Amino acid sequence: MSDQATRRPGSDCSRWVPKLHAGTRGVTTALAIAALACAATASFAQDETTVKAGLEIWKSSGCADCHGSFADGDKQRDEAPTGANLRTSRLDAAKLKQTISCGLPGTGMPSFDEGAYTVRACGGKPLGPAPDDLYPTPRALSPADIDTLIVYLQARVVGHARITRADCLYYYYDSPSSECDDFK
Repeated sequence: MSDQATRRPGSDCSRWVPKLHAGTRGVTTALAIAALACAATASFAQDETTVKAGLEIWKSSGCADCHGSFADGDKQRDEAPTGANLRTSRLDAAKLKQTISCGLPGTGMPSFDEGAYTVRACGGKPLGPAPDDLYPTPRALSPADIDTLIVYLQARVVGHARITRADCLYYYYDSPSSECDDFK
């Protein structure tokens, strides 16, 4: 089997299909390699779509009001509570889901899960009314929306302490902003 790849018109994954010279073993191996490469490419595209969808949830749910556009704690609204700097946090997906879903009573972090406390238990408490000291939620989210938001946070925010020009351009992808000129 040759290491050269042959391009087949109309196939995005054709560059991964090696030229075959003999044997069913070579055919099987080549098809397996091509399938894995295509799956990886499709998975990346799907992940990027999910990341963008998570960004849109971030923008439309009031997250930036408290945490700032880039989730660095530089809030957008003075009257909003100051949110944590998520860029330097070490929260894993489970802790992010718990915090976004249930909020943090007494801290200014609202509960975004439309069924938190009443349909889904939070913080080990039995089902019932939400705590009185939760900050009002700007917009309730479904569990699927929360999962999508977490994909965005894990891909582009958590563990990315320094805000780069690329981060800024990614955030303002639909309307590039001169604000990105300040980032290197």
